[in-house]
Amino acid sequence: MGVEEAAEIVGCLRASFRSGHTKPRAWRVQQLEAVLMLLQDREKEIQQAVYSDLVALVENACKLAVKKLKEWMSPEKVSTSFALYPSSAEIVPEPLGVVLVIAAWNFPFLLAMDPLVGAVAAGNAVVLKPSELAPATSNLLARLIPFYLDNSAVCVVEGGVSETSALLDQKWDKIFYTGSSRVAKLVMAAASKHLTPVTLELGGKCPAIIDSSADLRVACRRIAVGKWGNNNGQACISPDYILADESIVHKLIETLTSTLKEFYGEDPRASPDLARIVNFSHFTRLTKLLDHPSTESTIVHGGQRDEKNLYIAPTILLNVPCDAPIMKEEIFGPLLPILTVKTVDEAVNFVTARPKPLALYVFTKRKSVKDVVLRDTSAGGMVVNDTMLHFVVLDLPFGGVGESGMGAYHGKHSFDNFSHRKAVLRRSFFADILARYPPYSSLKQRLVRCLLKADYFGIILVMLGLKR
Repeated sequence: MGVEEAAEIVGCLRASFRSGHTKPRAWRVQQLEAVLMLLQDREKEIQQAVYSDLVALVENACKLAVKKLKEWMSPEKVSTSFALYPSSAEIVPEPLGVVLVIAAWNFPFLLAMDPLVGAVAAGNAVVLKPSELAPATSNLLARLIPFYLDNSAVCVVEGGVSETSALLDQKWDKIFYTGSSRVAKLVMAAASKHLTPVTLELGGKCPAIIDSSADLRVACRRIAVGKWGNNNGQACISPDYILADESIVHKLIETLTSTLKEFYGEDPRASPDLARIVNFSHFTRLTKLLDHPSTESTIVHGGQRDEKNLYIAPTILLNVPCDAPIMKEEIFGPLLPILTVKTVDEAVNFVTARPKPLALYVFTKRKSVKDVVLRDTSAGGMVVNDTMLHFVVLDLPFGGVGESGMGAYHGKHSFDNFSHRKAVLRRSFFADILARYPPYSSLKQRLVRCLLKADYFGIILVMLGLKR
C-alpha cells in the first residue's frame, strides 16, 4: 500500500465520520455487540491464530463498554461562578474523529482489539494496523472485522514498514501505538507534523523489589508466571530484573529454580507451556545479551538455547554489572537478572536513578516497605505482592509514564483516551450585567471585582454607593 491508497482510505473514513455516522450511541453499541459476536462465533479460529492470547479481556472490555456507554456519553455537570449567574456548565465527551491504532506482535489480538473497542465506544472512525510479525492474527483480523463491523467506519490495513509509513504520512485525529520506544519516536515524529495527539504504550525495565519479609514460595510462583509464563518474558509488563535483599538472595534463587522445574519440568524445551522467541532477529539480540563478557559468567540457572527452534531456556543471572548491556535495555525475553541490595532505600534509589518503568512490583509483608516504594518511586502502574494483574482490572488505567509511555486506557479510560472533553457553558439573555461593558468607570470596576470574587457584601456596598 502506498501513500495515495492510504490517503484514499483515510478520506473515506473521514467522510463517514463527518456525516455523523459514528456518533449515535446506537451505532456504537451495535459495533461493540458485533465485536462480541465475532468473539463468540469465531472463538476456535481466534484461538488457533493467537493460541495463548488474552481474548477474554477483549470480551470483558466490550461488555463493560456496552453496559456503561450511556453513562460515559452523558455530559458531566460542573459548577459556575456567581459572576456568571444565571448559567450552567458541563463537559461533553465527543469523538476525536478518525484514529489510527497500531498494534504489537506479542499479544496480537488483545493489543489490537482492546484499543479498537475504546475507539469505537468513543464514536470514532478507526484504521487498525495489526502487527506483521503476527501474520496469522493480522490475516484473521483483516478477514473477520469487515464481516462483522461497519466497513464505512472501521478498516484493517495489513502490511509492514512501508504500509505503516504510508499510514503515518496521513493526518489523524489520534494515533494509538503499542510497541518499542525506537518505533515510538518515529510515530511521534510523524504525528508532530500534523500536531496529532498520541498515546504511546511502550515498556522499559520493570523491576521487582523483594525484601526479607516476603513469602518467597508465593513470590517466586508469581514472578515466574509473570516472567516466563507470560509469553516467555516477551511482554512489556513482565518483570525485567529483581532487586533482592542480600540476606535472602540464595534462598530466592533456589526457590525460583525449583519453581521453574515445577512449572516446566526438568527440560523446559519439552514443555507446551513455554513460548518460543518471536523471530530470529530477537533470538540473536537476546543471545548477544547473554553472551556478552559482562553477563555470561553471571548465569546461575539456564542459559541453554536452540537457534533452529528459537528456544532460549528460562535463565537466572546474579549480580550482573549495572553497565552491562542487559541492564541498559528492556530484555523482552526469558532472561532474569537478580541484583542484591542491603536496604529498601538502596532498591528505591536504584529504580529512581533510571527511566520510569511501565510497571513496578514489590514483595513484602511490611507496610513500611510498601509505603516507601509507593511514595518514592514512579511507574506506570504498581502491584504489591504479585505481577501483571493490574492489567486485567478494567477500572484501573493502564499506561506508562516518561519513557515507558504516555496516555492510558482500559475500561472508561479507553473511552476517555479517544474522546475530547468539550467544555460547554450555557447562559440565557436574562440578567445582562452592564458593568462588564465599556466604558469602564471606577464603580463598574469595583462591581466586576466583587462579582468575580463572589463578594456579596462588597456588591451590596457598591450598589449603595458605599465603600468599606
